[in-house]
Amino acid sequence: MEIIYNKKKIEIPIKKSLGIRGLMFRRKNNAPILLFENVGALHSFFVFFPFIALWLDKNNNVVDLKIVKPFTLIVKSEKKSKKIIEISINKYHDDICYSLGVSRRGKHLNR
Repeated sequence: MEIIYNKKKIEIPIKKSLGIRGLMFRRKNNAPILLFENVGALHSFFVFFPFIALWLDKNNNVVDLKIVKPFTLIVKSEKKSKKIIEISINKYHDDICYSLGVSRRGKHLNR
């Protein structure tokens, strides 16, 4: 799936989520990149690692990006969106995280 972040295109190999489980109970280094459609908010109960949440509009433009810490009750964007992508911050997703301005330690590189 191709998304647009800060006017640049990024290819992300996503797996469409078939339920509400998301990254819960998964291991950090083998967690897939998940896509949720028509969802406005998420939580990180039983997710034992930080991850990136991207809110996308109907044209796959990133309208919001947040680094989500484990066991957070509610995470949502104030901006209108159609989809959410969850990306585990790990060595296998380094290129994607770096393209989004996030280090492997879960910190924003541009701030």
